[in-house]
Amino acid sequence: MLIPVRCFTCGKVIGNKWNTYLAQLGNGSTEEQALDNLGLRRYCCRTMILSHVNLIDKLLLYNVDAASASNSSNSSNAATTDEAAATN
Repeated sequence: MLIPVRCFTCGKVIGNKWNTYLAQLGNGSTEEQALDNLGLRRYCCRTMILSHVNLIDKLLLYNVDAASASNSSNSSNAATTDEAAATN
């Protein structure tokens, strides 16, 4: 999901540091160096960043609009079938 805005333990704002953290990792920094550069010294804040699993990309694969469109077409087909059965 999304990175939490604040550390659950100490309350420090960490949500604004996620993209910078990923950029530093992309530039070849280690996790330790990136967290030190961001000023995350407490182990609770470091744990929040290190243990975060970014699931938003996977969740966006499931399009709710497409599912509701197929459900509405299925229900209209069922109504047509019911009408045909009633006339026979």
